[in-house]
Amino acid sequence: MIPSQMLKGILEGCILKIISSKEIYGYEISQQLQKYGFSDISEGTIYPLLLRLEKNNLITAKYRESALGPKRKYFSVTPGGEKELEAFVNNWQELNHAVNQLFHVGE
Repeated sequence: MIPSQMLKGILEGCILKIISSKEIYGYEISQQLQKYGFSDISEGTIYPLLLRLEKNNLITAKYRESALGPKRKYFSVTPGGEKELEAFVNNWQELNHAVNQLFHVGE
């Protein structure tokens, strides 16, 4: 289990990455996160993040009919969201490099 404090700073970037690949609805985002090892992330955590991303114009949402029940809210990344994702990836790579260097000093 990944501690929640560690996840806070990266979860939005991970969600942007998932949404950037295709239009997707909330439950699918949850499934994708689980697929990649984020097993303890609930939909109750995901939806507030989606609302914040939408409020900040990083994603857009539209409702579409579903063959399996009520309409679903599909999300897609805006141009601003693409820029934010690019910045996240660059920051993550820099942080990852620094942490890896720290943990491999003296080996």
